[in-house]
Amino acid sequence: MTQQYHIYGIGAALVDTEITVTDADLASMGVDKGVMTLVDEARQSELIAYLQDHLVASQRASGGSGANTIIAAGYFGCHNFYSCKVADDDNGHFYLKDIEDAGVSYPRHIGTSAGITGKCLVMITPDAERTMNTFLGISETVSTAELDEAAIAASQWAYIEGYLVSSDTGRAAAIALREMAQSRNTRVALSLSDPAMVRFFKDGLAEMIGPGVDLLFCNRDEALGYTDSETLNDAIEALKAIAKTFAITCGAEGSYVFDGESVTQIPTQKAKAIDTNGAGDMYAGAFLYALSRGESLIRAGEFANMAATQVVTQYGPRLRAEQHQQVKEAFFGQAKAQSN
Repeated sequence: MTQQYHIYGIGAALVDTEITVTDADLASMGVDKGVMTLVDEARQSELIAYLQDHLVASQRASGGSGANTIIAAGYFGCHNFYSCKVADDDNGHFYLKDIEDAGVSYPRHIGTSAGITGKCLVMITPDAERTMNTFLGISETVSTAELDEAAIAASQWAYIEGYLVSSDTGRAAAIALREMAQSRNTRVALSLSDPAMVRFFKDGLAEMIGPGVDLLFCNRDEALGYTDSETLNDAIEALKAIAKTFAITCGAEGSYVFDGESVTQIPTQKAKAIDTNGAGDMYAGAFLYALSRGESLIRAGEFANMAATQVVTQYGPRLRAEQHQQVKEAFFGQAKAQSN
């Protein structure tokens, strides 16, 4: 049958604020660099107070890893659906409007609930590395209640954000989504999301992956950590046991794509990175968009490299709406890009 949605995603709904900092700032605040750390609201408020005189490099934006991926794919041309949980507060109403403006549908039964919408403080150092401190707020309680079974069945892909592993109800929702999707012949993609998630929640991620997924996204550190490997080649061999296909991002080295038969290293264009926040999310969104067009996994990896390279040259985890079209035209050609 013709499916209504290209991608059905699930993830934490977070309103992002991005701030430029130095390594000395991170040390003074006692913040671990380069990973996502879960904090309570008091700790996040303490960090914001310390950083109040710093330059805010981007405006408030709906975020969370899964949402960034779904929104990117939507701006490229996919018709997507997203499950999340927000509170009945200013950030919650802003979040739902923001994803709607990006053309993303969501379960109308979720509405908003009493509580505090999740917030992520994204700190960018001069080497372009992103460090995140996240207060999940009501997102910590995202559950199977936020799933829409009809929309899952009407989707080509289900996309699962690995960060859900840190929440008991979120992990259960991710497992339920995978099982529903697999029973309805909806393909399943999952992102390992962050080296810290692999380090501290590996068993939970294994539960989410279950007997295996159709497509796995990860970066080099996540691949090595999840497979307990010393080399990337060893990690690649181990990942073949849990994913039919996968893509491993390696920063300036590009990415490695396994198409089910062989592994291809896909180089990327050189770029001056100023902010790596959202690079992996953009890669996944562009990759899934390319697959929705019927492109091969190798072509999808090439397009995803181009999109991720573009996003790291500016502040913020997302491209502007018009930039998506520009990237499409540069890669696919103007006439073909506009027809898809």
